[in-house]
Amino acid sequence: MSSRTITPRRTAAAVAATCAAALVAIAPASAAPAGLGDRITGDAVNRHLIALQRIADSNGGNRASGLPGYEASVDHVAGKLRGAGFDVTTPEFTYDAYYLDSFSLAVAGQPTEGDALEYSPATPQGGITAPLSVAAVDDTPGCEATDFPADVAGSVVLIQRGSCTFADKQRVAADLGAAGAIIYNNVDGPLSGTLGDPADARIPSAGVTKQVGEALAGQAGAEVKLDVQSRLETVTTRNVVAQTRTGRPDNVVMAGAHLDSVAEGPGINDNGSGSAGLLETALRMGGSPQTENAVRFAWWGAEESGLIGSTKYVQGLTFEQQLDIALYLNFDMIGSPNAGYFAYDGDDSDAVGSGPGPQGSGQIEKDFVAAMAAEGVELEGTDFNGRSDYGEFIANGIPAGGLFTGAEGVKTDAQAAKWGGTAGVAYDPNYHQAGDHLGNIDRVALERNAKGLANVVEAYSHSTEAVNGMQTREERASTRQAQLSTFAAHAEGRAIPHGHNAS
Repeated sequence: MSSRTITPRRTAAAVAATCAAALVAIAPASAAPAGLGDRITGDAVNRHLIALQRIADSNGGNRASGLPGYEASVDHVAGKLRGAGFDVTTPEFTYDAYYLDSFSLAVAGQPTEGDALEYSPATPQGGITAPLSVAAVDDTPGCEATDFPADVAGSVVLIQRGSCTFADKQRVAADLGAAGAIIYNNVDGPLSGTLGDPADARIPSAGVTKQVGEALAGQAGAEVKLDVQSRLETVTTRNVVAQTRTGRPDNVVMAGAHLDSVAEGPGINDNGSGSAGLLETALRMGGSPQTENAVRFAWWGAEESGLIGSTKYVQGLTFEQQLDIALYLNFDMIGSPNAGYFAYDGDDSDAVGSGPGPQGSGQIEKDFVAAMAAEGVELEGTDFNGRSDYGEFIANGIPAGGLFTGAEGVKTDAQAAKWGGTAGVAYDPNYHQAGDHLGNIDRVALERNAKGLANVVEAYSHSTEAVNGMQTREERASTRQAQLSTFAAHAEGRAIPHGHNAS
C-alpha cells in the first residue's frame, strides 16, 4: 500500500479518449462485453460494510486475525458464498502474532508520544536507558552504515522514515551496536509501522510523528528511556477461498482482499471496503456463471501482521498450481474518505520505486484505467511497494494489478482539483485507528471502484489473452521461470517489505 505522493501522468484529453474506448479495452475481442458492474450498487456494497461493523461491535471493536471478530467475519463471508453456489474452503494457517502489553518513551526526562513498531523486541523489565544519537538525513536515511554517527554504539538512534524498510533501518543500526531505534515519519501523522517479521526484529524500535522526530533531532546526547513490553503467541486463523464451479481450472482469474482489521478498530475502509466490493462482485457473478475461465475469490487473514495469509497460500501451491493462476487482482482500501483513485503501476511507467510487475501486469493496469474511465474517473499509478497481498504473487511471476484509494499519504492540490476532496489531508485520516468505522467511507468512491472491479473481473473471466497471451501450461511455465530469474536479480541484496507500514 503506497504512502508516497503521486503525480498525475494522464491528461484530461487522454481520459476522454480512454472513456470512449473503455468497453473495448477491458474486454478482449474474444470476450462478451462486460456488464457485471451495472449490477453492482453502492447500497449493496455498503450493506456488507454494515455487517462487518456490527461484527466488530459485538467482538471487542475489531476484526483482527486471531480474535473473535475476525472468525465471525470469516464465517459471515463464507456463508454468503456457499449460499451463492461457490466451492468454498477456509484453510487454516498458523503464525506468530505480536502483542504489545505496554510502551513508554521519554527523552531528557520528558514523556514523548510514540508507539512500538510491530514485532519490536521487548526491552528488559523497566526498559533501557541510553543517550540519543541522530542518523543523517539524506535520500536513503538510515539505510547504509555511513548514515550513522560514530557514537551510535550503545545509543538509541533517531532515524527518518524513507527509502528502505523499517526492518532494514533497525538492522543496520543493530549491526553498528545501537541499543534501540526511534523512527520518525516523513509526512504528517502518526507512524504505525511494522518490522514485518519476528525474524527481522533486532533491537527495540519505536515510531514517532514527523513533528516529534524533528524536535528530537536537535537533542543528540539527551537521555532516552525506552520501555517496550511485548510478546509473541502462536495463532491459528483462516483464509476464505471460493471458486466458481464453471470455467477452465487451468487458467484461473484470481481476485483477493484482506479481511482482517488492525486491533485498534473495526477496519471498515481497511479493508472492509475491498472485502465488501469483492463479496458483492462474487455474489452477483454467482457460483456457476457462463465463463471461459474459472474465477477464484480470496479473503486473506493476517495481512495486518505481515501479509501472512496470502503469502502462506501462494507458498503452499505447487509450481503447477501456481501456473493455473492466470493473474491476480488485489483490492485493499477502495473507499477512503478523502479518496484518491489509483491502479498499481504494472508497467513502471511512473518510474518510481520497485519496478514493473510480471509480464502482463502493464495490461492489467491499462484495463483498470479503461474500466474506471468508464466510471468517469482518471486514475494515477501507485507503486508495487510490497505493502499488500499481491506481494507473493508477483514474487512468483504471476501478473498482478488492482485498485486503491489511498492510506496515510497526503492528497495534492492537483489531485483535489481533479478528484475532489481536501488537499493537504491524508486520503484516510483514520488509517489503522479506531475511527476507521462506517463514517470513514466515501460511498461514491466505494461504488465506482466496486463497479470497476466487477467489470474487470468479468472481462477476464471470458478471456485473459491480452494479459498472458498464451493458453498452454508449458508456455506459461517457460515465461514464469524466466521472470523469476529476473525478479531474483532485481531483489538481490534488498529486503522485500511486508505489511501496510513496513517502510
